[in-house]
Amino acid sequence: MAAPIKMADIARMAGVSVSTVSRALAGSALVPQAKREEILALAQAQGYVINEQARNLRLKKTRTIGIVIPLGHEVGQLISDPFFIELLGRLADEITARDYNVLLTKVARPEPGWQDRLIQSQKADGLIVIGQSDQHEALNAVARTYLPLVVWGAHLPSQIYCSVGSDNIGGARLAVEHLVQKGRRRIAFLGVPSLPEVGLRYDGYRRALAAAGIAEDPALLAPAHFTVDTAYDTVRGLIDSKVPFDAIFAVSDVIAIAAIKALNAAGLRVPDDVAVVGFDDITIAAYVNPPLTSVRQDLARGAKVMIDLLFRRMEGENTPSATMPAELVIRKSCGS
Repeated sequence: MAAPIKMADIARMAGVSVSTVSRALAGSALVPQAKREEILALAQAQGYVINEQARNLRLKKTRTIGIVIPLGHEVGQLISDPFFIELLGRLADEITARDYNVLLTKVARPEPGWQDRLIQSQKADGLIVIGQSDQHEALNAVARTYLPLVVWGAHLPSQIYCSVGSDNIGGARLAVEHLVQKGRRRIAFLGVPSLPEVGLRYDGYRRALAAAGIAEDPALLAPAHFTVDTAYDTVRGLIDSKVPFDAIFAVSDVIAIAAIKALNAAGLRVPDDVAVVGFDDITIAAYVNPPLTSVRQDLARGAKVMIDLLFRRMEGENTPSATMPAELVIRKSCGS
């Protein structure tokens, strides 16, 4: 059997000192980014990170679960976003009920190897990642060697990591079909389809239009981001473009609420002139004016499923992903 790879071996292969390898693996800015990436790739290829992770997990338990929010797609999005707050609270309840602690990490600008550095820090026995952001491939890479990882998000083709999420396609179809039933034909889509969950919601939107015999209009795709200010500006831009629309399907309640504000500011009435449907059904959705119709994600159930799967994976079980059904909660913002 070959001897375990050592840091000195990585240093020799990379043609640098052991201290440089140590700094690179720790993500130090003292090592140029290109060299850091080269050393990280070499360490992974040689199994150095894999062996260290396995040894540390066997020998040391922290009784801590790490919750990580990567925001490569949306560096301006805050942890105080209502969706994050609600899901974090549910997860914390499930984790502390098992007598474990919670360690929260926001990764605002993920650099190569960010997930390996979290694992190497040995601060948590398992990781929950909220949202895939633009990090699908990075999560796939780490899942090849690190088992105690569960991600909230979409289930994608060729996915290696374990994910838990709602039926994004089905939920979006319910929302758009309801708008069609209310007589709406010019339905704008607010969201950035390049993101995994949003892409599936866009798929559901398109399927509902096709089933209703409504031709998709690219002019009604408005790439709204998950912050109130940018979503507001996107909707004002859509209004100013003079493209006719009589309904909005927003991929989050935060975007939907910003849309209602922008519509009101432009003198448009909700739902008389424009019907609005959101996604998530966060608590505040029922209290805005008018109350927001939304696709409910069952975050209480989602948090329980995520933690159950994570603890099974911490015991060595390679669990499957889980997709939960979505439910449309109808309120006054769509005319009902």
